Amino acid sequence: MKLLYRYIIARLTGAILMTLLALLCLYGFFDAIQEVPHLGTGNYNFSVMSRYIALLIPGHAYELMPLAVLIGSLVAMTQLVSSSEYTIIRTSGVTLVQLARTLLIVGTAFSILTIACGEFIAPLAGQQAERIKLQATNSMVAQEFRSGIWAKDNNNYINVREMLPDNTLLGIRVLSYDKDYRLVQSRFAEKGTFNRTTREWSLQNVRETNLSDNQTVVTHYPSLSWRSVIEPAILNVLLVAPEQMSAYDLYHYIRHLGNNNQKTSRYDIALWGKLFYPLACISMVLVALAFTPRQSRHGQLALRLFLGVGLGIGFHFINRLFGYLGLLHEWNAVLSTTLPTLAFLMIGLVMIARQEHR
Repeated sequence: MKLLYRYIIARLTGAILMTLLALLCLYGFFDAIQEVPHLGTGNYNFSVMSRYIALLIPGHAYELMPLAVLIGSLVAMTQLVSSSEYTIIRTSGVTLVQLARTLLIVGTAFSILTIACGEFIAPLAGQQAERIKLQATNSMVAQEFRSGIWAKDNNNYINVREMLPDNTLLGIRVLSYDKDYRLVQSRFAEKGTFNRTTREWSLQNVRETNLSDNQTVVTHYPSLSWRSVIEPAILNVLLVAPEQMSAYDLYHYIRHLGNNNQKTSRYDIALWGKLFYPLACISMVLVALAFTPRQSRHGQLALRLFLGVGLGIGFHFINRLFGYLGLLHEWNAVLSTTLPTLAFLMIGLVMIARQEHR
């Protein structure tokens, strides 16, 4: 019996990996089409574009994993049915519950792979991809306003005109206020680099203006050390979308925003999505089993496979839709991210229970 279970697991795993590879090739082709207009900008040539697209693959793999698990499982189970292997397996005494347990092993394995990809590989690869493109095109990091990047650190409001791909800051302005929200100090630096040993910024060509009730004092410094909670780890958030960040980085960034009384809705939804998204792989294998027909009639196999694939694509878009709706209407972050996964899990369990009772 163990040999039989290993055979099923091997068939499922192979089909899922082949499906994932096909989807990644498709997404890579779309990325290439999107990047072709940028060729020739600065040093952005075909070699750089290829590296950029390759570094986007882990992020796509993370997003597509549940869909690949569903389609791959459906294909593998359909093949077993068409070759009558599924009928032999069932008539040999293997119950639907035992099959579900076997499929859950596969789903759990791909859930772990999804966690590893989303937590460790994709965020680092995504940041590196953006840095490579920015360096090649001689661009700066995206600006939220025309005046540059704005951040808040307690009673200090920080404005950065440009952030280079190596985390060098240009045109740094720090406005400090007292407890009554009166401006007490303005500091401007032409350039700032981060020292990872001392965890401080080294500011160059600094002009510091101190304001009081009676006078204004302006002081110039060739260099000055500046300690702030605004570090490259936080600024790197600007290089990748929240959905592509690791849960660890999201948690700390949410704490930073909360400590400064800033809105965290988008990052809350992204964090809870990171925590529950891997469970979608488990839901998908159960849905695949629920859509597996008992008989090998060609029409029924094709219809079940088509409906299952359509359901998987629907889940992929509905999951994103709920995230956007939750952000737009300020829904509870947990419900916005878990409802699609739980709904598909319930669909799979209900359909399996109905098949078992027939």
